[in-house]
Amino acid sequence: MDNKVNENSKNEQLEQFRAVDKDKAMTTNHGLKVSEDEFSLKAGDRGPTLMEDFHFREKMTHFDHERIPERIVHARGYGAHGVFEVYESMKPYTKAKFLQTPGSKTPVFVRFSTVAGSRGSGELARDARGFSTKFYTEEGNYDLVANNIPVFFIQDAIKFPDLVHAMKPEPHNEMPQAATAHDTFWDFIANNQESAHMIMWAMSDRAIPRSYRMMEGFGVHTFRFVNEEGKAHFVKFHWKPLLGTHSVVWDEAQKINGKDPDFHRRDLYEAIEKGDYPEYEFGVQIISEEDEFAFDFDILDPTKIWPEEDVPVKRIGKMTLNRNVDNVFAETEQVAFHPGNVVPGIDFTNDPLLQGRLFSYTDTQLIRLGGPNFHELPINRPVCPFHNNQRDGYGRQTINVGQVSYHKNSLANNTPAPVSEAEGGYAHYQEKIDARKVRARSESFKDHFTQATMFWNSMSKPEKEHIIEAFSFELGKCVEKSVRTQALEMIANIDLEMASKVAENLGMVIQGTAENKVTKSSPALSQLNTVMKPDTRKIAILVGDGFDEELLSFMEALKAKGTLPMVVSDHHGSVTGANGASLPVDHTFLTADSVLFDAVYVASNDGTTPAFKKNAMLFVQEAFTHYKPIGSTFSGDELLEEMGLVGQIGVLANDKVHFVDDFINAVAAHRFWDRAV
Repeated sequence: MDNKVNENSKNEQLEQFRAVDKDKAMTTNHGLKVSEDEFSLKAGDRGPTLMEDFHFREKMTHFDHERIPERIVHARGYGAHGVFEVYESMKPYTKAKFLQTPGSKTPVFVRFSTVAGSRGSGELARDARGFSTKFYTEEGNYDLVANNIPVFFIQDAIKFPDLVHAMKPEPHNEMPQAATAHDTFWDFIANNQESAHMIMWAMSDRAIPRSYRMMEGFGVHTFRFVNEEGKAHFVKFHWKPLLGTHSVVWDEAQKINGKDPDFHRRDLYEAIEKGDYPEYEFGVQIISEEDEFAFDFDILDPTKIWPEEDVPVKRIGKMTLNRNVDNVFAETEQVAFHPGNVVPGIDFTNDPLLQGRLFSYTDTQLIRLGGPNFHELPINRPVCPFHNNQRDGYGRQTINVGQVSYHKNSLANNTPAPVSEAEGGYAHYQEKIDARKVRARSESFKDHFTQATMFWNSMSKPEKEHIIEAFSFELGKCVEKSVRTQALEMIANIDLEMASKVAENLGMVIQGTAENKVTKSSPALSQLNTVMKPDTRKIAILVGDGFDEELLSFMEALKAKGTLPMVVSDHHGSVTGANGASLPVDHTFLTADSVLFDAVYVASNDGTTPAFKKNAMLFVQEAFTHYKPIGSTFSGDELLEEMGLVGQIGVLANDKVHFVDDFINAVAAHRFWDRAV
């Protein structure tokens, strides 16, 4: 018997398991040929997704179970506890009890996250951000599973596995990590043009936020409010940060990932520890059922926004995050959100992406958290009592007493018993459905470019430049020329001038003369129209020994304005003033970097070591190229003069009398985009 092992033995064994899918017909895992892979099975082309869709369930179930043990998406996250307070009653629109009484407070838990990267990835990746909130209400848990971008890449959940497979590191070499700048992602985008609107947001500054505290949240989908009388309204949910919506620049983002890959979680943790509690107002857009078809887009389409100028955002409450977790794994990692966790008065629509998520989230929690009892983990348990006939399984913590575990029964007086709608039992909104079972998409979903162009039209000049640079970077990382070509052809449908500038950067040419016929814009989409405040901004104070001790009063004045001045020098410990005063050092040039601060204040021209000036100049120059405010007083004026920066936009020097007020105004402005860098 010849069973000798040689250098080819293992490869020969593996060969029988290799599968080549290229040029083959698509089938299920059981060999059944598939006729459609883009549309889930629905009751009519705008109807709800049907449970009998075995192809969707097989595809989504496999996807849900592809990661052990971390989340498939949103793996890199950080959370905090807080409280939600109602401003005004929503009783005319919804019977949800936690929205009924002005001044009422509901405990919440929020988890922020990136989407594409693994748990160990950097937090400043160009990516959408998760912004999920669990409300622990008296009627049960309500989960608002949101993102910082109000639209999504796809219209039907059956395509979600395809999107994420394309976005994730490529399977043949598992690169790149936490990045969409590669062939498979852009190949997907170019060949699935419903992504056009989302890709504009992803290439904008919204995809590289300054912090979780300065980031909007959106429920993405259209939901329903239902009041006590059974009347329904369509609704979209918003979180509006009171500090405004702000971002970093791309070069900054790349450097921060190296200098501090925990930048966003550190910012959130430290802000809460300091008592600078992040605050977000809760807003709703409401459309009556009678106006469902009154717009030039389908309100159920998850790739569309409701422009705020057309449907105003009504701010109805405020969330304050005021407590860090005790244990990141037990709380932040074990928390399980689900868009199907609703309370009476909040219901679903037939958005086909939402319909699929209602299946997928339960399915994925089963594998990630080890079984059906993930709701019993402390962070997931409702604060109200819960009783049913679910029993046993991995991780069961409840000790159910008695012999009865079924319904209906006589041995326990038919309890636990269903509760009528009038007594608080959840009853689904009775939407009339009269349709054929189809795999199709409504014609009203097929305009992929109008709102993408509207987004472009809404951007300021610097924001447009950043989008062009982002497209150029991402497509420049693609190896296959065909992918770049297809992607350029797609974005040319959004705006030809934009696509032409991207093509020029790539050394390519766009063929076409199409004009942009969409003139509508939405000013609410530009971050230049956001709230501008100096509060909690970090200011690097560059100072060495022998400093002018009037600096101490300047720093106190900056603190009084809500900023966070931090001393950076050439050594740890403290620096000593001209008259012997001591100032503690927070960071050195070795442990700090300009990208970790919002502004720079130069108070000294030299320090203890000869390297002080060189390091200070490098620190200032980088901040200057990132358009940040720069100020100086005392001998620091000399350093800025030597660098030739005095008189430049956003640079304040040689004016001690007005310095604090002027510098605070500059810090509030955040960036000076007209600066020549």
